[in-house]
Amino acid sequence: MKETIFAPATAPGKAGVSVLRISGRSALKAIQKMVGIENPVPRQALYKKIKTLDGADLDEGIVIYFPCPNSFTGEDVVEFQTHGGRAVLNKLLEELAKMDDFRFAERGEFTRRAVENGKMDLTAAEGMADLINAETEQQRRQALRQMDGALAKKYETWRQNLVHLLAWIEAYIDFPEEEVPSSVADQIKEKIISLKNEINQHLMDGKRGERLREGFQIVIIGEPNVGKSSLMNRLAAKDVAIVSSTAGTTRDIIEVRMDIKGYPVVICDTAGLRETTEEIEAEGVRRAKLKAEDADLILAVYDVTKNNIDSETNLFQGRNVLKIMNKKDRVSADYRDCLFISAKTGEGIDEVLDKIGKYVEDALSLKEEPSLTRLRHRESLVECVESLEHSLIAPELELAAEDLRLSMRCLGKITGQVQVEELLDVIFKDFCIGK
Repeated sequence: MKETIFAPATAPGKAGVSVLRISGRSALKAIQKMVGIENPVPRQALYKKIKTLDGADLDEGIVIYFPCPNSFTGEDVVEFQTHGGRAVLNKLLEELAKMDDFRFAERGEFTRRAVENGKMDLTAAEGMADLINAETEQQRRQALRQMDGALAKKYETWRQNLVHLLAWIEAYIDFPEEEVPSSVADQIKEKIISLKNEINQHLMDGKRGERLREGFQIVIIGEPNVGKSSLMNRLAAKDVAIVSSTAGTTRDIIEVRMDIKGYPVVICDTAGLRETTEEIEAEGVRRAKLKAEDADLILAVYDVTKNNIDSETNLFQGRNVLKIMNKKDRVSADYRDCLFISAKTGEGIDEVLDKIGKYVEDALSLKEEPSLTRLRHRESLVECVESLEHSLIAPELELAAEDLRLSMRCLGKITGQVQVEELLDVIFKDFCIGK
């Protein structure tokens, strides 16, 4: 199999500069054959003519050579920084594809090689992917903290604690004639319980990190024609939902992503809640209720001209619900714990956005301790806790030791110290080409 990979590291399209990255055992050949330099100075930017393999001018640009192991992937790496036209990039890719041992990189293959060569752990690689995909300031901060190793340090500390505990137990297994002193047994048990509690505390974070990655879910609910779609358009500051006086216009769920105070928010407009025999509208109502059940915050919208505060929207009381009385411009009324707006004129919308911002900030603000950011982390930690619990009730030392090994393996799966091929395939399939 061809082992030297190449791919653009910048987005496709016209640009002033395009960066192409090469990694592998034959990377240096690209400079030797296309620039004409046999032994380039490592990590020194060279402005040179770039030629095709048959010697014709291709472009002029900057070439940099990063010898292994001091490179992003831990392999020999070469970067071409050329003009950003599509024709230049396409020709460069065409020429590289002709070379022996060269092939186009798969998604995330550069980062995967960096992980496999010990340049970073899996949580750092995932943090890098999150940083690339970050759309808001708080997502950027969380991703950068993870990429810098905040999660890896915590999990490695736990793993090292398990290593010491396992060493104690195995010492007594290796010398069966020695009985484990009750004081030592109690210390081991206390340390296992302490570690279990610490991991459980880490798991009880309200899924803060995952919600920050994916977006705080807000669902607008209410009866037909109370102004849900108009509110949606006001919050988004653009027409994303159709507004009509005809009841039941909104059938399916309409989503729009927003940045509120640096946090990612997904606002969903839904079908009006009412009893109906019309099949498609009934399905829309069913979906609206299901979406509201999973929401982080519900915006329950009422028509202030109607006395419908005790309507079906109260099904969701006890949840995070923000009651919004629409059509303020038509009636003056007083309801406790409600916000009054006019979706028609925009009055009160700033107050709604401010309230939403406070909900989001309370739910997702970064804490001193790093948060879990992915379901696979959470599942591995739950398995780790279960194995620790089994070790506490194991009837034999050998069984307790095996449970501790399983706990260590669960932690290792998160950082990549236990590399499972299927796991790596899943993690890197969503990376962009060239990263």
